[in-house]
Amino acid sequence: MEKAKEDLSSAKVLFENKFYKQSVNRSYYSVFNATRAVLAIDNFDSKKHSGIIAYFNQHYIANHRIEAEFSKILMGAQKIRNSSDYDDFYIVSKEEANDQIKNAEKYINRMEVFLSQIS
Repeated sequence: MEKAKEDLSSAKVLFENKFYKQSVNRSYYSVFNATRAVLAIDNFDSKKHSGIIAYFNQHYIANHRIEAEFSKILMGAQKIRNSSDYDDFYIVSKEEANDQIKNAEKYINRMEVFLSQIS
């Protein structure tokens, strides 16, 4: 979870300095690493982002252990990150970057609550 929090802090610094594309990237990784922290309970990890997301959706969202809105946050963050990183003509707006930071904060908070309830 520490990696998730560090990435979120980086996203905020980048946002404040108007590096919106890079901020979106760090926001995504904060969400992704928070997801990995939850999956560590099951001793599950994957080298592929799609594997992490699929496992999370199958074992935590589909089983109603975590609310479906958090799957939407995770997949939305991945979509924007992919567009900003790989589409040469995609320009991240200030609003998008800000929304991603807010979503990442909400996501990390929820995953921390989940982890505290099972330990």
